[in-house]
Amino acid sequence: MFLSSDRVISNSLLPTVPRVVWVALVMIGMISPLTLADEPKSSNAPLFVDLSLLVAPEYPCNWPTGFPYFHINQYRKIGKNSAYNSDILTIDGNTGTQLDVPPHSVARPELNLPHSGELGTHFTDKIEAWQFGGEACVVDIRSLLDQAPNGQSPLVRKKHIEDWQAKHRPLGFGDVVLLRSGYSDKYYQPFPLGRRFVADPVQGVTPGYPDPDPNCMEYIARLGVRNMGTDSPSMGPIPDLAEPTHYAGLKYGMIWTEGATSLKDVPATGAFYCMLGSKHAEGPYSEGRAFAVVGSPLANQLIESAKNKRAVDLSVTMSPDLPISLPGRGVGNHRYPYLKIDFLYAPNLDLFHHTHMFDSHAGTHLVPPSYALPPAGFDNRQYAPEIQRWLRDYESHYGPRGTSEVTTEQVPLDQTCGYARVIDVQSLVGSTNQESWPASPEITVQHIRDYEQNKGELQPGEIVIFFTGHTDRFFRPMPEGSACLEDPVNGVSEGWPAPGPDAIMYLAEKGIRCVATDTPTLGGVNPRRALSTYWAMGSRSMVGVEFLTNVSQLPERSYFLFAPVKIRDCHGGPGRAIALY
Repeated sequence: MFLSSDRVISNSLLPTVPRVVWVALVMIGMISPLTLADEPKSSNAPLFVDLSLLVAPEYPCNWPTGFPYFHINQYRKIGKNSAYNSDILTIDGNTGTQLDVPPHSVARPELNLPHSGELGTHFTDKIEAWQFGGEACVVDIRSLLDQAPNGQSPLVRKKHIEDWQAKHRPLGFGDVVLLRSGYSDKYYQPFPLGRRFVADPVQGVTPGYPDPDPNCMEYIARLGVRNMGTDSPSMGPIPDLAEPTHYAGLKYGMIWTEGATSLKDVPATGAFYCMLGSKHAEGPYSEGRAFAVVGSPLANQLIESAKNKRAVDLSVTMSPDLPISLPGRGVGNHRYPYLKIDFLYAPNLDLFHHTHMFDSHAGTHLVPPSYALPPAGFDNRQYAPEIQRWLRDYESHYGPRGTSEVTTEQVPLDQTCGYARVIDVQSLVGSTNQESWPASPEITVQHIRDYEQNKGELQPGEIVIFFTGHTDRFFRPMPEGSACLEDPVNGVSEGWPAPGPDAIMYLAEKGIRCVATDTPTLGGVNPRRALSTYWAMGSRSMVGVEFLTNVSQLPERSYFLFAPVKIRDCHGGPGRAIALY
């Protein structure tokens, strides 16, 4: 992924240039530093296939009957008033490629409603990590596309599933049944053509999308399958079988993907499929990211891990009473808070549908290069005077800061997934003087080298995770949760350990393209040091994953999976992080 076009050396020649020469060429200005993290890929490397719809206002990414529209507002822009780009997202769980979980149709047990059951409490924050993945079993139902009257869905029958099993193998636990009709590939387009995706079928002016009838869904669930997906906008046939089909599967504890796309790129069997939905507290559904890993041995390894429930959820829960948004220093400097907004009461579940508004760096999230790097052509005099001084000092030590317009949807999935290397830096906790607060202990190059001496050298493409224990200790409901973010940022307590720019540069030279942390930010609480860290990351095409938890539970050689929601022009990116081992 090359992020700059003003270089002297051709991109096509870069794979032949040794890394040590790359570094030298950067220092003398022959190539952009943004190419340093780019590694030529092995011809037998596993293929990551993005199966998610692009979320953007001009696309039919929302359910059309009374649901709020998706909105993104870049409310922080690099310039006089901010050193960073960030956005306010208005997004509900029925947006784009999405995850359904049992409470979508199963009511809470204490309500004693017709569809009440224990699974009525298995919201998005309660689904175990192993269930998000499994072996993709792609059922070709393209013959059903558009084969129904206006306002009606062509129905996937039990026989379609039986025929697939006769051709391939029996289905069972650990499989993910994916229904490939080609519907989203054909009809997910910008408006006005985009009305054909959902609005026109629901209104009854065009044929509906193919979906399983309740008997088919019941059959699949009884085979032991606990994860499904469809490239239709819903798993529910219109006009009157949507709820019966949902309940037929969700009552067994199934979860599924709605609005997948590009299933043509996934083989009938053998690929690993994963759908990672945002971890909203008490969410009956969530926006998410679906993808597949094609190619052995990695795909087989991930399939076996998920099937044997060897998985760890590494994401913090998103809730208004939890410390998931940056409070800023002092008064009036906070980021946009996380809001849960109720609408459309569902009497069969005794709950409201809800949307969320929050800063794109809330909860477990992505940090793309454009978070701290301005676009090409940016005049550094647009920075506040203080930031201009910091930049001059940074560039005198580390070279050009660089520019970038790489937002979340442009970051390849294989950059945020890889074997985890957990570097324990808990020994740094308590190592700063109170007089220096707000301050974070600095993770240095020596800490990384010490790790390598004991655990072996870091390899290109691995995911480095800094383990501080911060979220495990301090991520609590407010007001106790002030110890997680508010107190360190305001100098009431020590900040969390964070890597400095030297550590980032060292990791880039090792071929590390993604670095993660179990703290709220990779930058720490000192504003100048934090900005230098983010400049270093962006200038090396590195991305970050912030606000992990449960890192202590990761065994050696765990495989880290993080995927942000595919939101166009987003300078952060909510997502879900898990690991399989």
